[in-house]
Amino acid sequence: MSRDRLRELLEPIYPQVVAFARHLSRSRTDGDDLYQEAVLRALTKLGQLRDDAAFRPWLYRIVISIHRNRERRGFWRRLLPIEATPEPDKGYRDWSAQTAEAARRAREALASLPVDQREAIVLFELEGWTVEEIAALYRVSISAVKSRLARGRDRMRQAYDERESLALAEDSP
Repeated sequence: MSRDRLRELLEPIYPQVVAFARHLSRSRTDGDDLYQEAVLRALTKLGQLRDDAAFRPWLYRIVISIHRNRERRGFWRRLLPIEATPEPDKGYRDWSAQTAEAARRAREALASLPVDQREAIVLFELEGWTVEEIAALYRVSISAVKSRLARGRDRMRQAYDERESLALAEDSP
């Protein structure tokens, strides 16, 4: 049965796929919605998957495809703001206010990136994919992935620094 096959394939990578969807999205709930829509689409198309070993990149392509369709429609920007408070994992409940603020600024900087750069950063930096794996996933050259990563990091750094400067200016008398 398709559901059983999907469950077996999804079980070992579930936390990573959910985290990936959440990082691409601008909020935890939107990421969960993205993940659920991707799983539903994967279930309907599971018969097209010939090799179970190719499931991980296949599912990530589905998540990316749905995310890009939503981005093109401006879905996120019209309806939902970036979350104001971080949602650290269970192990980080004792974050200091300064650490929580830095995490919020970093998340906002990530959210400000163009879709292709944000996806590359999330896959490489947060999901631990190699440049070669990302290139295969997108079906682009390795240099294209490296370029997306470099441009994304530069833009993130600029956005983060701008937000940090604004925060310092607000705190000074």
